[in-house]
Amino acid sequence: MTTTWDELVTTALLGTARRAPAPPVRARDGQDAASALLDAAAVETVRRRAGALPAAARARPEPAPEDVRPPLPPAARRRLARLLADRGSTGGGRRGAAPDLTELLPQWLAAANRHGYQAPPALLPALLEAARARTDLRPEALVLGGPRARWLAGLNPQWKYALRAGPAAAGRAAAGAEDTRIWEEGLFAERAAHLTSLRRRDPAAARELLAGAWPAERAEDRLLFLDVLREGLSAADEPFLERTLSDRSRNVRATAAELLSALPGSALAARMAERARSCVSLDRTGAAVTVGAGEGPRIAVEAPHECDKDMQRDGVVVKPPSGRGERSWWLSQIVEAAPLAAWRERFGGRSPAGIVALPIADGWQPELHAAWCRAAVRQRDAEWARALLGPASEPPAAEGTSWRDPAKLLTALPADERAEWVAEFVSAHGLSDAFRLLGVCAVPWAEPLGRAIVDALDTARDAGGYPWSFSGVMGLAERCLDPAQADRLEVLTAQPQPPGGGPAGSGGSAPGTATPATTAAGAGAGAYWEEAFQRLVGTLRLRATMLAELSGPAGSPA
Repeated sequence: MTTTWDELVTTALLGTARRAPAPPVRARDGQDAASALLDAAAVETVRRRAGALPAAARARPEPAPEDVRPPLPPAARRRLARLLADRGSTGGGRRGAAPDLTELLPQWLAAANRHGYQAPPALLPALLEAARARTDLRPEALVLGGPRARWLAGLNPQWKYALRAGPAAAGRAAAGAEDTRIWEEGLFAERAAHLTSLRRRDPAAARELLAGAWPAERAEDRLLFLDVLREGLSAADEPFLERTLSDRSRNVRATAAELLSALPGSALAARMAERARSCVSLDRTGAAVTVGAGEGPRIAVEAPHECDKDMQRDGVVVKPPSGRGERSWWLSQIVEAAPLAAWRERFGGRSPAGIVALPIADGWQPELHAAWCRAAVRQRDAEWARALLGPASEPPAAEGTSWRDPAKLLTALPADERAEWVAEFVSAHGLSDAFRLLGVCAVPWAEPLGRAIVDALDTARDAGGYPWSFSGVMGLAERCLDPAQADRLEVLTAQPQPPGGGPAGSGGSAPGTATPATTAAGAGAGAYWEEAFQRLVGTLRLRATMLAELSGPAGSPA
């Protein structure tokens, strides 16, 4: 009789005091039961190993696909290795003057992909691990990793996100049979990625693929799939979107209506324009108001009295949010969806700036202008966005009190004009309200915008502010300023000195001559500003070096 391994384990877990070892476990003279149990376990371990049969060898994996892209230059390869090794080394607290490498990795990946390089095979595991930890790295990391990254991800379940990213992100050409399998059998994330990739390559094919599967999809999936059509939206999508207005899901209907309203020539846009014209008109009666030195017309508003079924089918939501009146809620949705071109005719050929300048009766101005703002963003109408933004020198309204959202309106302007407007805003108002505006500006920042940001930071230092009050803007500046500006900013790395030549905070200045800068420096802020500007300059120089390394001669793929 032999004692099984399970019996030995059970006895060890319960303890020999509660359960005696089963025969044939025998204690030697003077040996306690616990030691005898361990001896028996040792014997059983040898017996089991001696009797183990070799397992059948698994099939070797297929070789990794070839990546025909050029390898990284040697210096750039070493840079990537350092960035991946240091990605988790930064902690909280004071950053010091050293650049934040975790924020440079996304820029490095994007720049490397613009050159069309492949990732070094030896760094693929670290690259996939970095992208597993940070979802913002995944698109660029998988493009750099290419087909080998996808192949390697298939061997490690922790990297399965790369398999869901779709063929384009992994740098693999789409194959018809594989596309069909992904669409018919894949997880939702895989199907959505495939649809997005196909939409970029062939918008009509993506639309037809979605239309064919539409009746069988769940409501939440239909909503997310429909959102894919935003990219490359055109008049060819109108018939499908018009049919979708009858979908059984209210959210799907609302999204379809939003997409159709972004097509000014669509039938829905025409219907909304007709409704808007019935609600908003030019009042030329005796109720005109004084404009400047004379009399002028005003805009009269008559909000809808009901939300009929046709309006609901066209995406108008019946129930307003809490605290909002029904009629104003219906009006805003109608005006937002109406094509902006219709208002020029409605208001006697006036330009958008002329229409926006018209007075509006009965307190409807915030409601009407807010709807026009949303329409300008949705329809990407730069002229209307320009008129609604107004001069950058105007004081910003208090948060929650304005109908205008400059950050969204700026997205409808060309990149150079956007940067120019934000530069004027920063020069006029400083940095307190500029963070969201900077987020919509093209990177690297245009020279006038970069100069305005640096001047505003310098002014904040001279005014006695502390750098951590502007840490968000400073972080953006490190990533978005043109690296060529590093030398010009070198002068800012010196700590300001008080009058009289004494050290900051030493009291060397004459009584009554202390400036806010010396006061801040005396309180310790000067050292922090010096450190912050040193980090800014150091980061810009490192970015310039990284770009130069990527432009060097290609190295070996090994």
